[in-house]
Amino acid sequence: MAKFRDRTEDFKDAVQRVALSLDYNESKMAAILASFIMHKPRQRSPFTKAALKTLESIGALEQFLLKHRKDYVDLHRTTEHERDSIEHEVTVFIKACQEQIDVLKTSINDEEVTAKGWLGIRSDKSNADTIAHKHGVVLILSERLHSVTSKFDQMRAIRFQDTINRATPRRKRKTLSSSNSMEISNTKKLEPRITNTFEVREFDEVQPEPIRVQEQLLDDETRALQVELTSLLDAVQETETKMVEMSALNHLMSTHVLQQAKQIELLYEQAVEATTNVELGNKELSQAIQRNSSSRTFLLLFLFVLTFSILFLDWYS
Repeated sequence: MAKFRDRTEDFKDAVQRVALSLDYNESKMAAILASFIMHKPRQRSPFTKAALKTLESIGALEQFLLKHRKDYVDLHRTTEHERDSIEHEVTVFIKACQEQIDVLKTSINDEEVTAKGWLGIRSDKSNADTIAHKHGVVLILSERLHSVTSKFDQMRAIRFQDTINRATPRRKRKTLSSSNSMEISNTKKLEPRITNTFEVREFDEVQPEPIRVQEQLLDDETRALQVELTSLLDAVQETETKMVEMSALNHLMSTHVLQQAKQIELLYEQAVEATTNVELGNKELSQAIQRNSSSRTFLLLFLFVLTFSILFLDWYS
C-alpha cells in the first residue's frame, strides 16, 4: 500500500500567500481564525430578554420576602407602619411582575395572529412550535410568581392571626377592669351610706335636685360609652376575622387560577394537535381529489378506446 504525503503545511502556506495577496495582515488572519474557533453568542430575541427580566424580578421579589420575613412576622421587631410599608412594596412588586407576564402573553397572541395564514391555518410548523414554547415559558413564570405570592399570603395570614390573638385578651382585660371599676365605685358609694346614715341624709337634704339630675345623666352617658366601645371592639375583631378569611380565600383563588392555567395549557396543546390534524386532513382531501380526477380521466379514456375498438371491429367484420 502506497504511503500518501501530508500536504497540510503546503495548504497552509498557500492560504497564507493568497491572504497576503488580498491585503490580509497577520491581525486580520488571527481574528478570522479565532472566529472559527470561538463563535459569537447568538443575539437573544426581545421575548427572551423580557422573559429573563421577568424571571430576575420574581427572583428579586423572593429574596426580598426572605430578607424581611422575620421583620414582617415578628411583632416585636418592627412597628405596624413598617410592616404596612413592606406589604405595600411587595404588592407593587407583584403587580409589576404580573404586568410583565401580561405583556409577554400579548406578544404571543399578536405573533399567533400574524402567523396564521388563509382560513386561520398556520403555514409554518416551526413557528407553531416556537409559539408553544413561548406559552410554556409564560406558564413557568406564572407558576413561579404564584409560588412567591403564596408565601406572602402565608406571612400575611400569620400577621392577621397574631393581631386577632392580641386583640382578644385585651378585650377580656378591658371588660374585667370595667367590671372591677364599677364594683369599686358601687362599694365606695355604699360605704358612706352604711357607716354614717345621718350624714348622708343631711347631705341629701342639703343637695339640690339639679345636681342629682346631672350625675344621673353623667352615669347614663358613661354606660352608653361603655356599650359603644364594647360594640366597636366586637366590630374590629369581626373585621380582623374577615380579613384573615379573605386572605385564605385569596390564596385559594390563586390556586384555582393556577389550575385553570394548566388546563388552558392542555387545551392549547390539544388545539395545536387538532390544527395539525386538520392540516393533514386537508392534504389528504387534496390528494383524494387529485386521485379522483385522474381516475375519472382514465375511465373516460378507457371507454373511448373501448368504443372505438368495438366500432372498428364491427366495421372490419
